[in-house]
Amino acid sequence: MTSKNSTIDQDLIRQLALLLTETDLTEIEVEHEDLRIRVARNITAAPAAYQVAAPLAAAPVVAAAPVEVSLAGHPGIVPSPMVGTAYRSPEPGAKTFIEIGDTVREGQTLLIVEAMKTMNQIPSPRSGVVKAIMVEDGQPVEYGEPLLIIE
Repeated sequence: MTSKNSTIDQDLIRQLALLLTETDLTEIEVEHEDLRIRVARNITAAPAAYQVAAPLAAAPVVAAAPVEVSLAGHPGIVPSPMVGTAYRSPEPGAKTFIEIGDTVREGQTLLIVEAMKTMNQIPSPRSGVVKAIMVEDGQPVEYGEPLLIIE
């Protein structure tokens, strides 16, 4: 909450928390005039499967059917090496480092994780094809959280 004179609307917070649970979101933020409320939940256990779809872009995109990707012990997962904010491009509005289906080589920059105002390039641990990207641009990530899959 950013307002110094506003009181906390606990019913609104409860409704937002319920909305998070109902929609499987991890965070939601509401801003009205000088009041800003952000509700987030920390999921400690990774779900058994993710629905991975084509990333959103400003230009028209051809829709792709969601792909079921099992994370349990998948050898191609690239985990986050730190807690921070993931960015898929070097700067706002720039072309993303990688897209689903791209062939990458070992050491190539996959994305950036900002931690403590430092931009940390995340290199590819292996060569292969990007099968799934599990983070959105600007999404907070935890240590060990799956970022993408390279096969």
